[in-house]
Amino acid sequence: MDLSLMLADLETLVCCESPTADRAATARCADLFADMGSRLLGTHAERLEHGGTAQLRWRFGPGDRVLLLGHLDTVWPHGTLDRLPFAVTDGRITGPGCFDMKAGLVQMLHALAALRQNGPDALDGVSILVTTDEEVGSPAARTLIQDEARRTQAVLVLEASAGADGALKTARKGAGCHRLHVQGRAAHAGLEPERGANAAVELAHQILEIVKLANPEAGTTVTPSLTAAGDSANTVPATAQVAVDVRAFSIEEQRRVAADLEALRPRLDGTSLRIERGPESPPLPPESSRELFARAERAAARLGMPPLRGVAVGGGSDGNWTAAVGTPTLDGLGAVGGGAHAEDEHVLAETMPERAALLAELVADLLGARP
Repeated sequence: MDLSLMLADLETLVCCESPTADRAATARCADLFADMGSRLLGTHAERLEHGGTAQLRWRFGPGDRVLLLGHLDTVWPHGTLDRLPFAVTDGRITGPGCFDMKAGLVQMLHALAALRQNGPDALDGVSILVTTDEEVGSPAARTLIQDEARRTQAVLVLEASAGADGALKTARKGAGCHRLHVQGRAAHAGLEPERGANAAVELAHQILEIVKLANPEAGTTVTPSLTAAGDSANTVPATAQVAVDVRAFSIEEQRRVAADLEALRPRLDGTSLRIERGPESPPLPPESSRELFARAERAAARLGMPPLRGVAVGGGSDGNWTAAVGTPTLDGLGAVGGGAHAEDEHVLAETMPERAALLAELVADLLGARP
């Protein structure tokens, strides 16, 4: 596969900034990708809208053997390109969203274009779904994602790999973000603070209890994050709150943490607590990916690639939602590089053709075109 052509397509996508919250921007990026797909795959995408966000879908021929899944939205705000422009320097591709996950989508199109050269029916049984709200948990596209997964036999997620060796993601934690609200009583901080019930101090006690809910042996993390208290510097805070990020490899652990949060009790007189439960994504368990990873290992061996590595990771993806409906799911088949959501986001350019070839081999295997 031609790296120069892949880089040209990647530059087009990266230079179309697509922060999740800007629906017009993500729609523009979807239009660009649809045109790219039409050129490489010889057929037009269906343009869908669920919840006001843009989605693209391709379906090839009869039957539904494998769904390829990805997203075009990024965490980067408009203007990021001005200080982090698309560039290829010493084999490193940089630019907002290049690693997470626009390079993976470019690799996908070129992989399928290579398979398409085997004949007009070579892609029969393949579906593609590309969404634009994954970075906020896919609230608009989630039903569509799960409906597409239910009608297929396997899901391959083109999210970036884990680490510079291109490890595939064979398990993902489920994720949730809850919020603890503390109600206290305001008073003048200088004249009569004793009349108040300090919600900030109560929150400090509760944060120390919340961190104890983690379970390192099970891989469960419980992280107090965004915190706020009070309205003015000379007033005993009447209110306070903290967001609580929860990540776990099992639904049982997610439920355990939620129940323990509900069981928290105030320490200071005059204060009360309320837990606001947030949405939770289910885990992607290792058994969901086991057979697909074994197929990927054999595909890599046929191509003469080094042995593949599979890892469990803390971050979630749309693959969590497809695994939840019982469809075998393998993640991390996209770009090789690092720095997702960080200033040093990058892709290793030389790996793009190899990763595209691996995907093409795995798809052909799932379609029954390999012995």
